[in-house]
Amino acid sequence: MNDSNTKVGIWEKISQLDRRWIYLSVAVSVIIPLIWPISVPIGITPEARQLYDAIDELPDSSTVMLTFDFYASALPETEPAARAALHHLFQKNCKILTVTTIPLGGPAISERVTRDMAKKYDKVYGIDYVNLGFKANYVAVLSGMGSSIEGIYPSDNSGTRLADLPMMKDIKDYGDIDFIFVVADNAIVDYWVSIVNAQYGTPVGASVTAVSAPKYYPLVSSGQLTGLLGGMKGAAEYEILVGQRAEAVKGMSVQSLVHFLIIAMVLLGNIGYFISRRKKTGAAF
Repeated sequence: MNDSNTKVGIWEKISQLDRRWIYLSVAVSVIIPLIWPISVPIGITPEARQLYDAIDELPDSSTVMLTFDFYASALPETEPAARAALHHLFQKNCKILTVTTIPLGGPAISERVTRDMAKKYDKVYGIDYVNLGFKANYVAVLSGMGSSIEGIYPSDNSGTRLADLPMMKDIKDYGDIDFIFVVADNAIVDYWVSIVNAQYGTPVGASVTAVSAPKYYPLVSSGQLTGLLGGMKGAAEYEILVGQRAEAVKGMSVQSLVHFLIIAMVLLGNIGYFISRRKKTGAAF
């Protein structure tokens, strides 16, 4: 067999590679960065920088509402952003009020994440942070808090009356909230912008899933959103900005390596296909 036929044979084998080898390659590409972290350059977008700066410029002890508007299925993209936000806010000794418009999992996720992060900074529930939980009919909830938060949430997620929580004595409505940080996997960001920012003037920044991000960049340009994080990449940017490299940065290493693998496989598959086709048609190499 001449060299041309040998090369063609190799490319035919590559183009007909058993898919199980592909699955194994992807699995290895995921596992390796988790065991031995790979440093991947992560650029900071202007939108992420704007959100970080907006929070960083708040006076210490400001009041910030952090929303957990996402389902468990979106945790890899959203939870790291929420944790990075809590790092930043607790570092500044901000008073944090959490809320969710998601009935399934939202209250439990916000409870788990905020309490876990509060332990790292020795923050006390009811004094440094409060979890309002979930209330049905989010349009009425978002509108109603503009008049009275206690009117919408007489008690917190655990059933404690807001009147009995020291932090809530000076927080009555949006006028007492300095910034709203929305972490979401759905179109609820539209309502935080159209109801809360537009009607009450409270600044709103957001972290959304990668598939949703393109929709919201124009709102940043128009000033309706004060900064934006897009997907895991955005969460990784915020982790870097707050000096807390964690799950999002690690996830970007995995994601980048798998993307490189997929690109390589697509290129090899196409090269093998065209070489095999040229052999069948009798074209010269």
